[in-house]
Amino acid sequence: MFANPIVVTLCLFASTVSATLHKSTKCPGGKYAARHQECCVFYELAEDLQENLFDRQCGEDTHEVLRLTFHDAIGYSKSGAGRGTGADGSMILYDYVETKYGANAGIDDSVDALKPYLSKYSVTAGDLIQFAGAVGVSNCPGAPRLEFYAGRPNAQYYADDGLIPEAQDSVDKILARMADAGFTPQELVHLLASHTVARADHVDPTKQHVPFDSTPFTFDTQFYLEVLLKGTGWPGSANNTGEVPSPIPQLGEMRLESDFAIARDSRTACEWQSMVDNQWLMMSNFRSAMAKMAVTGQDKSKMIDCSDAVPIPKLPALKFTTYPSGKGYKDVEKSCPAPFPYILPYIGKEKPIPACPDGSYDASKCGSDSS
Repeated sequence: MFANPIVVTLCLFASTVSATLHKSTKCPGGKYAARHQECCVFYELAEDLQENLFDRQCGEDTHEVLRLTFHDAIGYSKSGAGRGTGADGSMILYDYVETKYGANAGIDDSVDALKPYLSKYSVTAGDLIQFAGAVGVSNCPGAPRLEFYAGRPNAQYYADDGLIPEAQDSVDKILARMADAGFTPQELVHLLASHTVARADHVDPTKQHVPFDSTPFTFDTQFYLEVLLKGTGWPGSANNTGEVPSPIPQLGEMRLESDFAIARDSRTACEWQSMVDNQWLMMSNFRSAMAKMAVTGQDKSKMIDCSDAVPIPKLPALKFTTYPSGKGYKDVEKSCPAPFPYILPYIGKEKPIPACPDGSYDASKCGSDSS
């Protein structure tokens, strides 16, 4: 079940109080006070992003920029299997190359949205991408306050194609790719919490779907439960590359093949199951994994902690993880030998998930990819 909101509030309050224990520097104009002078620009940037890009909402721009943080950072190989220096902004600086990669389909929307901020503020492209992701996530109820360190040098060349995992890849291939970038199987499971606020329109071009979660625009553990349920049908056209049957297609929910497989693989199943009903664990795990991802390929010891510039997120919604209407333990495809948590049945009438503000599922008019 969800963490006690009082506990979450205290933890967020503690993070705010801790910031005041550091000596602060007044920024130009006197509106902000930062721990380091170099962080002042990010307070201004955060306000601009909130007002003119995100509208302080966990909406499409947040989903798209969050996806961009991963696609930019994962362009890195410890073994030299592909060229790229990780979280370096190459997705923006070399967009004419990287946005053409198949795994980056649709990502040009977020690249185009952030480009104007690069010329407006004295920040590097890598810093802009990771900071914008942290600011956007702060608008999602139930999300943790992400860490942000500044000082990524601009990419000197583009990342090679083939470094970004895709939905149709096998678990073996995905885990190998993530390991080559420095991530454990458990950290991969933690990063996938991002899919609770994701959408997809390049998996099934005939429909625009919210993958997995019956409560869009919030970070919650419902995602980890619903991915484990038996599939019953397709919310749009059938047998698309990277898609498997959904447990609740009638609600417009689709499911990625990679998430389905990772949730059931012996190397990741227990980590997946551990977050089925533990909101605070999911938040903590996601924060740690994102902190690591955001500095992939970089020397963190040479960077400056500007985490105080990241807005404090909204509290989790006051709800428990529940089985969708008509579903129960009999529908769980359990792979982890540990006991499965007790999940409450859904009470009430579930509504289909609107993909666009007007309630339509027209992928040509709105949306982003979640892969």
